[in-house]
Amino acid sequence: MSGFDKVVTTYQEAMEGLTDGMTVIAGGFGLCGIPEGLIAQVKIMGTKDLTVVSNNCGVDGFGLGILLEDKQIKKMVSSYVGENALFEKQLLNGELEVELTPQGTLAEKMRAGGAGIPAFYTATGYGTPVGEGKEVKTFNDRPYILEEAITGDFAIVKAWKADRYGNCVYRHTAQNFNPMAATAGAITVVEAEEIVEPGELNPSEIHTPGIYVNRVIKGEFEKRIERKVVAKTVNSTTAKESQ
Repeated sequence: MSGFDKVVTTYQEAMEGLTDGMTVIAGGFGLCGIPEGLIAQVKIMGTKDLTVVSNNCGVDGFGLGILLEDKQIKKMVSSYVGENALFEKQLLNGELEVELTPQGTLAEKMRAGGAGIPAFYTATGYGTPVGEGKEVKTFNDRPYILEEAITGDFAIVKAWKADRYGNCVYRHTAQNFNPMAATAGAITVVEAEEIVEPGELNPSEIHTPGIYVNRVIKGEFEKRIERKVVAKTVNSTTAKESQ
């Protein structure tokens, strides 16, 4: 069974084969559950003209946002892009093509791609710019638009735990996009907080079976907070005086 061992020890090995013009599907939700080290390796490689599919494009100077600095991303397929000033600048300057997609539709596009389903109907987006030019069909007196599935040359995801055979477990919000992204790549690379031996993960708790995974690497994560909101402490004496 040694041939099933998918662990690599360097990020160069992890992202080997990525070339200009490819499509990369990236897991994560905001800055939660993003494959930080794999994104950094793409930055180091200088790969350009990429189409990147992800819930968002990180923030200025972190996450997928670092790939905008050298204009490595040609097209971004996302559901939310409101935390990145450089993203906005490149979009308005015509330097970045953006395809905004409803969040649930984006998740289903990835899931369908991984399942071999070429397209699906959804009511979301009908009657809006999202639905313009798309096929419409009526089911039970309600119009639906046809959305095509998404697959990528690479999928990069972040797991809480993975074993050497590529079986993965995600935690909390990291489950939102990573499981779907992991199934939709021709080559899927997992960056894990912890790598364990086969048999240590409870089979009933595995989110992504190793059959979908090509490479696994142990990562170190900063886990930056996207937007800090701190409650103000009210002095009890001041509070009483104001009553």
